[in-house]
Amino acid sequence: MNDLKGVYQAPTLEQAEEGLDRLEEKWGSKYPSSVASWRNNWPQLSAYFKYPYELRRMIYTTNQIENYNRQLRKVTKTRTIFPSDDALFKLLYLATMDITEKWTGRDRDWSKILSQLCIYFEERIEPGDLE
Repeated sequence: MNDLKGVYQAPTLEQAEEGLDRLEEKWGSKYPSSVASWRNNWPQLSAYFKYPYELRRMIYTTNQIENYNRQLRKVTKTRTIFPSDDALFKLLYLATMDITEKWTGRDRDWSKILSQLCIYFEERIEPGDLE
C-alpha cells in the first residue's frame, strides 16, 4: 500500500509516473494483472493530477464515506427482515437525517478547496451552492 501511495499521493504527474515505475519494479512479477491495469488505464488515472493537491486529497479520501456506511450498517444490522422495500428506504432516510445533523466539521482547507471547485467546475458549481 505504501508503494501505491507513492503513485496517487505524488505532488506532480512526473513523480507519480516515477512512483508507478518503482511499483512495477517491486510488485510487477507478483501482481502482474494489477500493475498492468494501472498501466493500461494510466491516461484516465493521470487526469487526476490536473487538480491541485487539496482537491486530489479530497478525491482519494474515503473515510467520510466509510463512516457514513458504518453508521447505516449499525442501524440495519439489528433488524433481520423488513416488511417491504419502502420500510428499508424509510429507515435509511431517517438514519441519514440523524447522521447528517452531526456533520458540523469542515475540511482543514475547505475555503481553498471550495475556491478550486468553483474554478474547475465553474459551469456546475457556485460558492453559494455549498454554504
